Amino acid sequence: MTDFLQDHPDGQVIAIDEMSLYFQATTTRLWSPVGQTPIVRLAPQRDHMHFYGALNVRNGHQFALPCAQMSSEITADFLRDLFGCYPTQPILLLCDRASWHKGEAVHSLLAQHPRVETIFFPPACPDLNPQEHVWSLAREAVSHNHTLSDFPSLILAFLRFLSSQPFPFDWLERYVPPILLRQV
Repeated sequence: MTDFLQDHPDGQVIAIDEMSLYFQATTTRLWSPVGQTPIVRLAPQRDHMHFYGALNVRNGHQFALPCAQMSSEITADFLRDLFGCYPTQPILLLCDRASWHKGEAVHSLLAQHPRVETIFFPPACPDLNPQEHVWSLAREAVSHNHTLSDFPSLILAFLRFLSSQPFPFDWLERYVPPILLRQV
């Protein structure tokens, strides 16, 4: 990554990942007045929606899209939209080793975009991926213990949270020499 930032001071470092949002609330600890047991309504259905997400590690900008499934073709469509957000800048794309990141549709798309370099995270290291941390924050804020009555409202609340703020992550400070960060 250091070489990428030295060669491309205006380059964008983007971490991508996918997750599934279920209508059934996940329960977690919460505060409540003494003697008042909180009630979390759990829906019996397993409605779900997948999300593709990309975090610009340099500025905290989040880009997310819901989709019905995860596949190489859907990943390529997501990447086309993402590349449209950065039409001229070089991109260092950080991703895990999911099979849909390595399919023919993705390989073909990346071959058409020589300004995009790809680095894969080591296997079984989700904590290295900054996008995983965004998913955790969104789940904590929106889907844990939720009381929404319908799934479209949950999806909308999830998307609103993702677009409501930047998600700064000290990932660059951990792995990039300070001299290169002065240009960020």
